[in-house]
Amino acid sequence: MTYCEYLKTLKGDVLKLHSEYHDNHYGFPINDDNKLFERLMFEINQAGLNWVLILKKQDNFRKAFDNFEIKKVAAYTEQDFQRLMNDPGIIRNKLKINAAIENARVILRIQAEHGSFKKWIELNEKDNKNLNDWIKLFRKTFRFTGGEIVNEFLMSIGILQGAHSKECHIYKKIEKLRKSK
Repeated sequence: MTYCEYLKTLKGDVLKLHSEYHDNHYGFPINDDNKLFERLMFEINQAGLNWVLILKKQDNFRKAFDNFEIKKVAAYTEQDFQRLMNDPGIIRNKLKINAAIENARVILRIQAEHGSFKKWIELNEKDNKNLNDWIKLFRKTFRFTGGEIVNEFLMSIGILQGAHSKECHIYKKIEKLRKSK
């Protein structure tokens, strides 16, 4: 079942949350490094949990993690870690919080070497990597990035196909964006 078909099974507030994400975010290319980092962190935090929980807490995450500004998160101290562990508005998992901080530091190194996180992704995309190659690369580079996290992250930013069925009006919108770039 595609995400598009899944939407048809939802109702009420859950449908509203998912529809907003489906229609405006899922599968759309992201050019801003902070937004890419945010999306990666949402996918990491979703691991083992329901996506609705992440959608409901996304504003809390943004507030708690300084709007996912990579430089700020990379500079977090033990005091920031404790603040996050005590924040009921986010997922209080020490491995996931540590991953956010460490991954921000990794992205800073990537930016220094490649100019941006986006350029690093594009450089690796040009190698025509399959999903297994992407998983190996992410596991080698980042913390807390298993197969499902990498797959969803790359689909959610339009690198891997499958975010939308070909019949979906959003699929057509994303394809148009891709061709114009």
